[in-house]
Amino acid sequence: MQANTTRGFLWSDVETRTLLNIWGEQDIQVALDGNFRNSFVYRDVSRRLGAMGFERTPEQCRVRIKSLKRQYLLAKEGNLRNNGQYHKICKFYDTMERILSNRAALDPQEFIDGGAGGEEAVDGLEEDGEDAYSESTGECPYPAETEVKLEYPTVPIPIPVKVTVGINSTPVRPHNSSQSASNLSTRTPKRPRKRRANFPMEKLMEQFLEQSAQAEDNFYRMEEQRFQAEDRRREAEHARELHMLQMLGQMFSSVSSARPGSAATLSKTAPPAHAPAFSSASPSCTRGQSGHLRRHPPQTDCFTQKNPLVTPEPPGLVFERYYSLGSASHRGMEDDILSLVKNIVPPLTSKKHKGQDGRIGIIGGCQDYTGAPYFAAISALKVGADLAHVFCTKDAATVIKSYSPELIVHPVLDSPNAVEEIEKWLPRLHGLVVGPGLGREDALLKTAKEVIEKSKARDIPIVIDADGLWLVTQQPSVIQGYPKGILTPNFMEFTRLYEALHHEPMDISDHQRSVMQLSVAMGNLTVVLKGEHDLITDGSKVISCSIAGSGRRCGGQGDLLSGAMGVLAHWAHAASAAGMSRSVNPSVVAAFGACSLTRQCNSQAFQRHGRSTTTSDMIQEIGSAFKKLFES
Repeated sequence: MQANTTRGFLWSDVETRTLLNIWGEQDIQVALDGNFRNSFVYRDVSRRLGAMGFERTPEQCRVRIKSLKRQYLLAKEGNLRNNGQYHKICKFYDTMERILSNRAALDPQEFIDGGAGGEEAVDGLEEDGEDAYSESTGECPYPAETEVKLEYPTVPIPIPVKVTVGINSTPVRPHNSSQSASNLSTRTPKRPRKRRANFPMEKLMEQFLEQSAQAEDNFYRMEEQRFQAEDRRREAEHARELHMLQMLGQMFSSVSSARPGSAATLSKTAPPAHAPAFSSASPSCTRGQSGHLRRHPPQTDCFTQKNPLVTPEPPGLVFERYYSLGSASHRGMEDDILSLVKNIVPPLTSKKHKGQDGRIGIIGGCQDYTGAPYFAAISALKVGADLAHVFCTKDAATVIKSYSPELIVHPVLDSPNAVEEIEKWLPRLHGLVVGPGLGREDALLKTAKEVIEKSKARDIPIVIDADGLWLVTQQPSVIQGYPKGILTPNFMEFTRLYEALHHEPMDISDHQRSVMQLSVAMGNLTVVLKGEHDLITDGSKVISCSIAGSGRRCGGQGDLLSGAMGVLAHWAHAASAAGMSRSVNPSVVAAFGACSLTRQCNSQAFQRHGRSTTTSDMIQEIGSAFKKLFES
């Protein structure tokens, strides 16, 4: 699912203060005053905000700074008139005064009179066309009409002057015309007329608030209409593309069937429609965003080489199947992988002992985040693990224990000898999930890194999610090249990982290519890009999981996914070691099974609860969803 980078116009006080602290730094101010393109400067500001936990685009940062400058200049103009209302106009007046006092002096009246053009001159940006209002407070920088109080000097003015104030004002002419005539004959120099404007700030503030509220409502209404129009346009474009591909598939299918012997070959050797020879998302047989097609060389897929459920097809049939690109082919690929997931599920027999079907460890849980490790651990138990251990901080232990008596909670994550305490349990664990509720404290991240190193030495499957991905972004080598490692980023986490490894912005038009590049850069690590369709790759091919879910996106679904994936990863690698599914990467099979299960749980819970669906409702559906997908 792609993140919408234009939404989120409201800024909290904490976000604004953090933005001002970054923007007020000396190097940022020097870059803004220099010859650099300011878009690069605000991109850096946006990245540093993201590193502190606030996801804002460069454009949102730039607009927010411009709004604060406008409020500051208006407040400074009011402060010069000693009205004492500047803090009502600009909440961050003192901070802006401290930052802008070191830059070149600005003329507030010129800034107000100049409107949006003056604002562009202050910021030095090349973009133009901003509306003259604040997106957060909605305050209009200048009124439409102002009361002005005029005072005239005692010395008579020789030439009549007509002064108009507002719209209905009357002309003002000086008195004592005879004395003016005598002064005109002597040609005495004219003294400048004193004028003092007294703005009633109370009325101005009321007008500002009314106008800003009106402008804000209009703006959000227009933005919502624009988003709806954009969504309709994308849906129509996608429908047209699918229609063209179906027509191409039918055309090539008819060409292939018209060749001599093709129909006979099809009737004799064609397997059911759910067994295609190629994945439409394979890197060697891909369809890009522009709709171009590349023919696959005549070789069999990894599923057709060793999987007894899929029979190889003759070259003519492969050609026909590849160019069909229909929904039946994609559904057949999913059915093939689901059959592999079914093969790794251990049977339930009375001969087993406790812990034989999986002992999973969760590294995470701190004072602020106690729900995420609980969701991951209880999901692992619901999927089929026998025991679930949660290694959390001391503050979070009591809370997590109160959620469920089935969990084994170890309050050691923030202890001085945390690594030694956790290492004692590693020989008993079959899988490790790192990240749910971990937080971003340096001490906790350091402990998580050392635990990952110890687990790699014991060849334990590791699933990294949530704040564990923040650790990987900072230090990719911690998991790079580990064949039993799985990363499960959402779109924002994936973007940070991609840019950290490639040092360039990600191409959002081709997610399959980007996820493939990230997997290769991480040493062919299994990567699961969560979104509208989950993309799974180990660097050799991309598999899409498109099982229907729902439009509900409540928090905690990623924790359910990571917990289920920890169990399935243990089962898949155990089956591979026993020689059951060596033709396919076990981590890919486990990832596809976990994604399918999470989507099925989401769909079933949404059918019961609708908009009020939560992750707890989805966890209650794990048993029935697992049976429907893997045991039917």
